Amino acid sequence: MGRERVLAVGIAVVVLAAAAVMVAVPGVFADDDPEDARPGYADIEEVTIATGEVSDGTVTLSVTSYLDHRGGTSENVSVLVRAVDLESGFVEATRETTVSDITGDREVAVPTNVSVAREGGYRVDAVLYSDERRVGSVSKTVRGVGTVQAGGRVAFHEFAAGLPSVQYSVADAGPNRTALDVSTYLTNSGAEPAGPVAVELVVRQADSNIVASRTTVSVADVGPGETIAPNATVTVPAGYNYYLDAVLRKGGVVVDTARSAANLDPQERIEVNTTVEDVDLRVEDFERTGGQEQPRPTGGGESGGGVPGFGPGVAVAAFALAALVARRTRS
Repeated sequence: MGRERVLAVGIAVVVLAAAAVMVAVPGVFADDDPEDARPGYADIEEVTIATGEVSDGTVTLSVTSYLDHRGGTSENVSVLVRAVDLESGFVEATRETTVSDITGDREVAVPTNVSVAREGGYRVDAVLYSDERRVGSVSKTVRGVGTVQAGGRVAFHEFAAGLPSVQYSVADAGPNRTALDVSTYLTNSGAEPAGPVAVELVVRQADSNIVASRTTVSVADVGPGETIAPNATVTVPAGYNYYLDAVLRKGGVVVDTARSAANLDPQERIEVNTTVEDVDLRVEDFERTGGQEQPRPTGGGESGGGVPGFGPGVAVAAFALAALVARRTRS
């Protein structure tokens, strides 16, 4: 019994001594390989691209690089983003973002903005550096940068039934000129207001491509998911067929176009994107003087469509004179 008591007292003394050492010297029994002591490792997993600020000539690409980090602490980490023009291969813009020290197993999002010309397409490269060493990269391609709009995405409406986006009705039909009421349909498919836009209506004679009339309609705003129908009245010479071209501009940049046909010639009909036959085009019908129709010339001209120059009588006289000279020379 005495031996067991002595053994118990000895164990108690050992435990108390160990506890005293742990308190007096912290870290004696700590993990030999704590997480903070392990080297950190970062890699780039994904890149997403969104549009930021948009102006008449440039657009900002908001590039977000997602880093996957493992281990302890990674220092001196940076992400370089560059935009390369797809057509020329030239580097359009470059920007580098420094990342704060990263610790532990987690994902880190690094946003970077680069501004590029509002045209064409670009390859966007995101390159990850750690301690001035390149450790990973991801590339993504964006196209159609010229169509990027600030605010909502407004365009000419596309009807499911194949109806044209540009339509017309005859407002007034005179003996020489016809007034057309032309309407277009605009739809904002975005989640934000589209802001001010302008629709230019150009009426072209189908066979000659002569611009018979042109006007511009300003639109203050198009709400999200809204479809509106701006319209204008144009006056053209009667008896011809026309193409009705609509050009949509936002901030001075063309963002969409549409075309329809107006058949005013009762003997011929045209359709969009078809070949037309020659007709009896009178160019003077499209001439204007001070906003008024140019009167057609009448009489006073030579019959038979004479052309300035030597007539047949002068040619005969010249031939006879040449023969006479040749005869005297031989004699």
